[in-house]
Amino acid sequence: MMTDLDTAWAERWLRESARVIALHREELIELDRAIGDGDHGENMDRGFGAIVAQLDEEAPASVGAALKMAAMMLMSKVGGAAGPLYGTAFLRAATSVGEAEALNGTEVAAMLAAARDGIVARGRAELGDKTMVDAWSPAVDAAGRAGDGEAALGAAADAAEAGAEATKPLVARKGRASYLGQRSAGHLDPGAVSTSLILRAAVTAAMSEIGAGGAGGGR
Repeated sequence: MMTDLDTAWAERWLRESARVIALHREELIELDRAIGDGDHGENMDRGFGAIVAQLDEEAPASVGAALKMAAMMLMSKVGGAAGPLYGTAFLRAATSVGEAEALNGTEVAAMLAAARDGIVARGRAELGDKTMVDAWSPAVDAAGRAGDGEAALGAAADAAEAGAEATKPLVARKGRASYLGQRSAGHLDPGAVSTSLILRAAVTAAMSEIGAGGAGGGR
């Protein structure tokens, strides 16, 4: 059984994202250590921890407000490339959502597309560059082919996980990993993996029996 993709869902999504990122913190660190500077898990954990702290202080008034707050926290608390990229993604998503009280399938697809387009604009990465775009783009395409909001979220999460796995054989063409050339092949992209975790958290949060603290999730 699923529930409305409303403000309460948005808060659960952010809290569940924080829980899952914390759970996979060491995995993300190791993935980034292989082809980057090793701080992706730590930075993401810090950023989503700040989001939860802000939620504990003040409940968001709308879906858009929740996403905008997340954007501000990620931009201010997450170092490296991930902060600006994820911050831009959540900010563009908030703008796409606007004043909607709850999201249908079309609005979910538009929200994800806006987030992906923000990442592309900020990072100048394309599909196949071995970045988080390789998880976001399949997610956007899958959500656009789905039906209602819950189906769109589920399709997006499935596609993001497949997209993240597909980064393993790729040679990085953007970011620090690109300095490794052919040696970047054989490793998952940490940003694509964190994307898959966050989008799966959105599905978990949409399950009506999941409370504000969240449960389940993971890649």
